[in-house]
Amino acid sequence: MRHYRRMRIPATVLSLLLGSSLALAQEAPPAAPAAPATPAPQEAPAQPPRPFPEGAKVAYINVQRIASESAEGRASTAKVQALNEQKVAEITQQNQQLQERQQKLQQGLTVMSATARAELQREIERLQVEIQRATEDAQLEVQDLQTQLQEEFQRRLVPVIREVAEERGLHFVLSQVDAGIVWADSGLDVTEDVIQRFDSASGGPAQPEEPQP
Repeated sequence: MRHYRRMRIPATVLSLLLGSSLALAQEAPPAAPAAPATPAPQEAPAQPPRPFPEGAKVAYINVQRIASESAEGRASTAKVQALNEQKVAEITQQNQQLQERQQKLQQGLTVMSATARAELQREIERLQVEIQRATEDAQLEVQDLQTQLQEEFQRRLVPVIREVAEERGLHFVLSQVDAGIVWADSGLDVTEDVIQRFDSASGGPAQPEEPQP
């Protein structure tokens, strides 16, 4: 009976796939001038996949591809994106309220009483503090969800990799990105096998959640 050490999928790889840090109400940089149109390069014909080398005891997987193409990975990414968009919308609304108060103060400098100006200034400062706190809380909430999903993704993926390795009689399964592979026979890539087995174990492609009444 074979004994396998527990495989660990690096969290740094998964974090790139399950969403980035929260970008809250930041303006997009100006678009660069369009470059002159150039003819599209001629794509080389796709090469058929190479067969798995007979007797090979080592294989590799592309974890990024598993996370982006598997049903489990796509569902996790969608959850992070949904929470990110929700938090961005909430803080954008708070920023709009702040901008309205700042504009009101600017326009009323010459007609508002000192008491009214001071009260409005205090409200502006309160909104600024609330936005800062809400931004920090939102970032932590998104990061916590990412961590939770990364751990769950790894917990579900590792047994699938082990099953594929046992079926092929492998001694090692390497991560293509983290193992520093310079070159390897493409036939040793068992990523597609893992994705298919992972989707099968997860019950097939993820279905969209029904909206709550």
